[in-house]
Amino acid sequence: MDVLAIGVHPDDVELGCSGTLIKEVRRGKIAGVIDLTQGELGTRGTIETRFQEAEEAAKIMGVAVRENLKMRDGFFQNDETHQLQLVQVLRKYQPEIVIGNILEDRHPDHGRAGQLIYDACFLSGLKQIKTCDQDGRQQERWRPKQLFHYLQDRFYEPDVIIDITEVWDQRLESIKAYRTQFHNLESNEEQTYISSPEFLESIIARARLLGKRIGVQFAEGFISKKSIGINNLDALVLQET
Repeated sequence: MDVLAIGVHPDDVELGCSGTLIKEVRRGKIAGVIDLTQGELGTRGTIETRFQEAEEAAKIMGVAVRENLKMRDGFFQNDETHQLQLVQVLRKYQPEIVIGNILEDRHPDHGRAGQLIYDACFLSGLKQIKTCDQDGRQQERWRPKQLFHYLQDRFYEPDVIIDITEVWDQRLESIKAYRTQFHNLESNEEQTYISSPEFLESIIARARLLGKRIGVQFAEGFISKKSIGINNLDALVLQET
């Protein structure tokens, strides 16, 4: 797999990096999504509706696979059990690039998941850590070449900004697939922080802000704890100084 996006809650990936995933899929890359939990603590919707919405969003994004690890929403830990569970997945799909939750955020699950993803990506490359696939065969070690963390509720200065203008409508469609979670005039469920129309407006505003940084209409930002290299200057998005 070329790119594997990981989110602690179904809809995290759509909000954080769906534009980049869609763009890579359009370029012929193989992409997938891993949801760590079922989002069962969410105020609106049910586990069943979240699965349906996640499946619809996956089709919109064009990803090859979407898998849910069913960790406990709100109570999973960055411990050996959960690290090994994620290591198995990394070794199964062998992604070149992983994109995961931010390392610190308003929601404690986001930061805890971000650190879990960071640690698992490192541990997955250690030969002495033994894991087996679903058929009981020992897995080969695997470490992604790059790990990016997408921005979530809090804003951090990104290390890299990706132009997603050409896929913006498709990105927005993938987010709106979560009808129970975001603004929906037909819903009678209790209003939450993310169900207000202002929340969706903030997502659009951030994409415009990041786009303005690089001279395009819409963009997504990512943080990396590892230095980022490029092959040549043609890889840069050029704009007037």
